[in-house]
Amino acid sequence: MSKVNLADRLRAAAARLPEKPALVLRPISGGGAQVTYHDLDERVDRAAGAFQGLGLDRGERVALMLGNSEHFVEAFYGAMRAGLVVVPLNTTYTTNEVAQILTDADAAAIVVGEAYHDRLAGIKETLPALEHVVVAGASSPPLGAQTWKQFLGTGGPFTEVEVDEDDLALLPYTSGTTGRPKGAMLSHANLLANHHQMEQTRLSVEELDVVLCVLPLFHIYSLNVAMAFSLSRGATVLIMERFDPLQSLDAISSQRVSVVIGAPPIYIAWLNTPGVEEYDLASVRYAVSGAAPLPRQVLTRFESELGITIWEGYGLTETSPLLTTVAMDDRPRPGSVGCPVPGVELRLVDDKGADVRAGDPGEVVVRGPNVFSGYWQDADATAEVLEDDGWFHTGDVGLLDDGHLYLVDRKKDMVLVSGFNVYPREVEEVLYRHPKIAAAAVVGTPHPYTGEAVKAVVVLREGEEAAAEDITDFCRRYLARFKCPEVVEFVESLPTNPSGKVLRRELRKSA
Repeated sequence: MSKVNLADRLRAAAARLPEKPALVLRPISGGGAQVTYHDLDERVDRAAGAFQGLGLDRGERVALMLGNSEHFVEAFYGAMRAGLVVVPLNTTYTTNEVAQILTDADAAAIVVGEAYHDRLAGIKETLPALEHVVVAGASSPPLGAQTWKQFLGTGGPFTEVEVDEDDLALLPYTSGTTGRPKGAMLSHANLLANHHQMEQTRLSVEELDVVLCVLPLFHIYSLNVAMAFSLSRGATVLIMERFDPLQSLDAISSQRVSVVIGAPPIYIAWLNTPGVEEYDLASVRYAVSGAAPLPRQVLTRFESELGITIWEGYGLTETSPLLTTVAMDDRPRPGSVGCPVPGVELRLVDDKGADVRAGDPGEVVVRGPNVFSGYWQDADATAEVLEDDGWFHTGDVGLLDDGHLYLVDRKKDMVLVSGFNVYPREVEEVLYRHPKIAAAAVVGTPHPYTGEAVKAVVVLREGEEAAAEDITDFCRRYLARFKCPEVVEFVESLPTNPSGKVLRRELRKSA
């Protein structure tokens, strides 16, 4: 078994490009700083030595509850270099959710941002495995914790740790939009396999690139694609604390960003920003969309109005994350998420696990070196989705056309109207064509005669007005009657998780 560590890629980049900026930091309050590859590598060594100074052994779990900052990067790579397993925590989690994950992961330490330290209130005493709390950004240590500066000061010189490629590296917990969060076990080999796969597409990042990283780093898409892959290639990563339409557009222009790693809400927000066409975006050589389906209208408008092609991809936490990308072809196909990246096998199967007929929809199942080994301490949940021969059942329904994957919807999101299947994404694609609609989502709502009916939750563009009948009539031009919304609700915004996925469970509560 070979010895490999994700952090080795950072070390190699630092040896090759010591004085090149690795990070450009843009806090939302303004200002910012640069960190060279040499300095970042030294900081990571200090963090790794500090983790070792806590007495943590190879394979123990370290949770990170940090915003987009240098602390996240240093703690992440420091833990990796020390042979530890990183458990990234969503910074919007409540105290109960944090406690649940820390308990499940048996985390021995947590590095938490000062803004999120209150989530640990009253739960540390209930977590016997959690021995160490480090608060990043604090000037003085809270009770029972130490500051990041104190943490670094207690460690000695870093001692090299041998890590096998199949050793657990990352334990991200699924978003829990459909149930209890589960820890997806990703090895160093899984994460690095996805890097190698991306290197073989037209979306490979190069040393001269400046990559916009504005999605939350605790999400696998931002973590392994925007940050880790870019740093492994020697690019400069522009880390923004959080997304702001105007500040991010200004950063793209002033920092000459060449690669944008985004999600649909970001591209939608930019399109709806007055004066967006006045920003100089000529430095952008490509933009990528992931984490949630990109409406076709957004893709076409972005190219026609701003001159930037968005290359859509598809993946999951359990697949490190990238599975398919339209960048396997010469041009994006609107509505498609592309073909499998090299090394990934993909099939569509029916409810019995048999391959569907050509042209029929089926559940997407995949196999490849980037696919996880299972859920942490949950054999039953693993057995539900992962076959013995490595095929992973994604829970997504798709269609294949000439090898190109078109996602129809999540199996569990399907609406059943009088026995007919209605896939929310099909209806949402039509809604996004309406000139007055800025954003939309579709769920099922109980109906006394048809079992369920389609409900559209709609955000109108600023200054626009519309009646429910206008929306339904518009849909009837393009959809069969049973697919058209029976109920239309107008809202100020759609509930989403930090990665941009619409929280349909929240919409169903009012359905």
